[in-house]
Amino acid sequence: MGSAMSAAEHQPTEPSPLPNLASSSEALETDAANKYEAVCPHWFYCKVVDSRERWIPFSGQDSEKLENAHKSSKYCDELVVPTEGGRYDVHLKKRLRYAVYWEEDESEVRRCTWFYKGDKDNRYIPYPESFSEELEDTYMICVTLDEWKKKLESPTREIIILHNPKLMVHYHPVTTTDDWGASPTEQGRPRTVKRGVENISAEIPNGEPLQIDHLVFVVHGIGPACDIRFRSIVQCVNDFRNVSLSMLPAHFKNAQEQQQIGRVEFLPVNWHSTLHTGVDVDLERITLPSINRLRHFINDTILDVFFYNSSTYCQTIVDTVASEMNRIYLLFLERNPDFKGGVSIAGHSLGSLILFDLLTNQKCTSDGEEDKNEESQISATSQEGIGSVTDILTELELSEYCSVFEKENVDREALALCTEKELKDMGIPLGPRMKILHYLRNKSNNQNSKGQTPAAAGEGGNVKQEVPVKPTNAETSCRRLDVVTGQVSANYPQLIYKPEIFFAFGSPIGMFLTVRGVKRIDPNYSLPTCKGFFNVFHPFDPVAYRIEPMIVPDVEFDPMLLPHHKGRKRMHLELKEGLTRMSMDLKNNLLGSLRTAWQSFTRTSLPAVEAGATGDTEQVLEAEASSEKQTDRKPEEPTTPVKEESAPVNVGMLNGGHRIDYVLQEKPIESFNEYLFALQGHLCYWESEDTVLLLLKEIYQTMGIGMDQPLP
Repeated sequence: MGSAMSAAEHQPTEPSPLPNLASSSEALETDAANKYEAVCPHWFYCKVVDSRERWIPFSGQDSEKLENAHKSSKYCDELVVPTEGGRYDVHLKKRLRYAVYWEEDESEVRRCTWFYKGDKDNRYIPYPESFSEELEDTYMICVTLDEWKKKLESPTREIIILHNPKLMVHYHPVTTTDDWGASPTEQGRPRTVKRGVENISAEIPNGEPLQIDHLVFVVHGIGPACDIRFRSIVQCVNDFRNVSLSMLPAHFKNAQEQQQIGRVEFLPVNWHSTLHTGVDVDLERITLPSINRLRHFINDTILDVFFYNSSTYCQTIVDTVASEMNRIYLLFLERNPDFKGGVSIAGHSLGSLILFDLLTNQKCTSDGEEDKNEESQISATSQEGIGSVTDILTELELSEYCSVFEKENVDREALALCTEKELKDMGIPLGPRMKILHYLRNKSNNQNSKGQTPAAAGEGGNVKQEVPVKPTNAETSCRRLDVVTGQVSANYPQLIYKPEIFFAFGSPIGMFLTVRGVKRIDPNYSLPTCKGFFNVFHPFDPVAYRIEPMIVPDVEFDPMLLPHHKGRKRMHLELKEGLTRMSMDLKNNLLGSLRTAWQSFTRTSLPAVEAGATGDTEQVLEAEASSEKQTDRKPEEPTTPVKEESAPVNVGMLNGGHRIDYVLQEKPIESFNEYLFALQGHLCYWESEDTVLLLLKEIYQTMGIGMDQPLP
């Protein structure tokens, strides 16, 4: 009995398999929950948008470059990393981002791991790096020890509470006032805290291809704002570049897969800020105080057109545009030594006119001999027509600047070659600069006029400018014809490269040429150093004018309709054409039925005697009937598009024998009211896929690369 009792008591002490299984699974879950994984950082930069700070992530490849450089920056304090296609440099130690090719305020850069949601636009804002490290250390302790509800206080006395891995909140302190004064409390609307960039659904941009196939300079029009949202040329060109990057995989996929192409780089050229640096003060003194905002807008935008028609400020504008494009080009080659591609230029509004005038005044040379001759001519001109620097400054009542020129060792030959930018770099103010440049231009023009015959004016104002007495073959092949008539008197600088294509967006070139007195452009004329010219415009753009009618004035024809980037016409245009064709068919059928009925009625009313008329009379009647049929068919001709049946129009050599004018397809909503969308029509080119695709198609055609499926 006792043995049985002891056996029974001993049995429950044996371990049971089920509890062991449960305890082991709980242990595994605890180990998995307590397993800590380091957060993956991502780099952001701060950008001011609409007067508010916004943190924007770098692309994946840029962030990886910055992270790798950050890990190795311990051994190099002055490490600079190029980002965003080489357009910005990041100084790692200073945590600052600088623009390379244009002037722009520096922006802060952060290595981000922890974020909290903002109070206004619900965008996540990264914590400072030092506090993010503190948050990460606290998070690691909470995960490892499985102890949560940790409270931290930020340097700005804001409270962050880590409740669990899925719930972490941020409290902005609310200031309460009592008898003892103001004191912060934790009460307030909590904001979500996230760890890691993958948890905040940030739109991380795709990286850009490293290979650059072509370089395009983009020159803006009047005013500092370039679109309906009053954005700068830099922001608009950024959009243009982003659209081009999205078009490449859609239309050049085969070339990308075969690694034949990389991307096209677009760089902005700003001339407005240089022009208004000194003149704004003078304008402010004479501007009336009433309707201040409107007057300021006019001074900042519309007056640019008048400035360009002034010989003094026209020189400043063309010098700025040419020197900026040359400077950026040399800097681009320095930063991209392997670049072997070509260069094109694009201008919007007044910017296209500036580029057109620059291109028409470029010197076309076949070898280096003409350059040497030009330099010797310039030197001779400067020696004969210009006195010493001291004499010039004394004559202009600027003798106080003699020491500046002596310090820089500027003699009369060097002074004759100085540009507005170089004088500015020497510290010469705007007023004296303009006096010196105006003096040099007048002297140069007087010397040039001695070696040239007067221009011969044709009938109706069709003027041809004579070439020098001994023209070379190169000068004969690229002579300047009608287009230079009426241009503002200025010394147009020379570009250090030859652009392959010139694109004009919403351009008033045709209007300005007409106002200058140009009746017709010679069909044999081409830009001296540029082979291609495309005039792209929106149908409702109030500033845009055509070019082709000035080359072929006797023929009426429509501009080329720019194909939609998806390979079809817009639906409302197809519907409009279909309804027009249907109405024409109904009209022709109705007229044909009435004509047949009238002819049968007139034939039955003839006397029986006339039925036996001679054969000659029958032939006459048949001839008349056939002529009537021919005249009746004339209204039916417009039923088919003119472009399909008519022979190709010869529009001269301005674009190498190809069409020049290209019109965009308006959007369906724009067709309801042309006037309502006129301003939008002039500012729509920066985000137009059709415009970007035309540029890419023409640029890559120069490289022998076509689209996957040519558009109709």
